[in-house]
Amino acid sequence: MNKAELIDAMADSAGLSKADAKKALDGFVNATTAALKKGDRISLVGFGSFSVSRRNARTGRNPQTGKEIKIAAKNVVRFKAGSDLSGKVN
Repeated sequence: MNKAELIDAMADSAGLSKADAKKALDGFVNATTAALKKGDRISLVGFGSFSVSRRNARTGRNPQTGKEIKIAAKNVVRFKAGSDLSGKVN
């Protein structure tokens, strides 16, 4: 499902216009991005939680040449599915 399909599904299930559904989705994405940039954790009960964790620098290997390379440290976004979501998927 891409963004346009998600907007259509949101509009249908919530009885909104597609424009309003797009505004709601964009608002959610912007608020989530801003919170994660600050290092906050976002928890949606039953759905899951988003958080940021630090990945340390490490040494990797170029698969084509076998030469060792340095991989820089960085922040990564993590998502842990909630029990309701996990139960519905399985």
